[in-house]
Amino acid sequence: MSGISEVVEASPAVFTQHHELPRNPGTALDIGWVNDARANTSAIERRTRTLVTRRGPKKDHQAAWLLRAVACIDLTTLSGDDTEGRVRRLCEKAKRPIRADILDALGMSDAGLTTGAVCVYHDMIGPATRCLSGSGIPVAAVSTGFPAGLSPLELRLREIESSVAAGASEIDIVISRRHVLMQDWDALYAEISAFRKACGPAHMKSILATGELKTLRNVYKASMVAMMAGSDFIKTSTGKEAVNATLPVSLTMVRAIRDYHEKTGHFVGYKPAGGVSSAKDALGYLILMKEELGRRWLEPDLFRFGASSLLGDIERQLEHHVTGAYSASFRHPLV
Repeated sequence: MSGISEVVEASPAVFTQHHELPRNPGTALDIGWVNDARANTSAIERRTRTLVTRRGPKKDHQAAWLLRAVACIDLTTLSGDDTEGRVRRLCEKAKRPIRADILDALGMSDAGLTTGAVCVYHDMIGPATRCLSGSGIPVAAVSTGFPAGLSPLELRLREIESSVAAGASEIDIVISRRHVLMQDWDALYAEISAFRKACGPAHMKSILATGELKTLRNVYKASMVAMMAGSDFIKTSTGKEAVNATLPVSLTMVRAIRDYHEKTGHFVGYKPAGGVSSAKDALGYLILMKEELGRRWLEPDLFRFGASSLLGDIERQLEHHVTGAYSASFRHPLV
């Protein structure tokens, strides 16, 4: 296993969580650019099928890609029965996401591997920030009436401000889907701009709830408006919709990020969320990011998985890589 550190380009600083890039300042709303958007559904689906059918990385290379996936996970608990104890256990897992014996066998025990963030509801920000103090792992909070986003605007703005004041350094907001469905881009831009202002220093991830936007063209347009309004990340889903992250939706959003970057020079991150639960799924998304946007978008300041069960399957696959045997899933608990 000695070659894996070279494959993953590991050093003690590689997995350190930080935001090096300037934030996306946004631009003026360009209605012409938005209205000219096209999304060729058949071509998009044809392209994403190549990610599903191809042979992925193997052996040490696969293990290295899976370690990269771990570094990009927003380890999440968004349940009505969340408790402080549950959140503390999740935070401990975020600090040490892969069992020490597995990392030792991979030669990665000194790599500083953590997850990308811990994502919780507002009430759990306090326990999460206390547990993660000094770790460098950001606390993300879902906000703006998550998951429906239908509470009064003033309440949604205050919720953002309260979460930032409580210690969240990342805010996952949800857009009003009706603005997209009605093609009211001015309203969507104004709403997201107000959310961005309320976030202050906290990085903002805009959840588009793509499963409710009907068409890939709507997904592209909503992505572009969200970036113009200053989103630091665009994110597929809350995880509560009937349809969450898919590869066709992801390709559409990633190409919007590429178009925005080429035109403005601003970097925007991407976060697929909901339904990404297996190591195989994670590899498909990582390959998509690498091929469409390049190596820089494989760092946690530009790419995240919104997931929880994903980490357990990745740890299980890494144990198989080390031992040659699959263990039971209950041996890889999150909390």
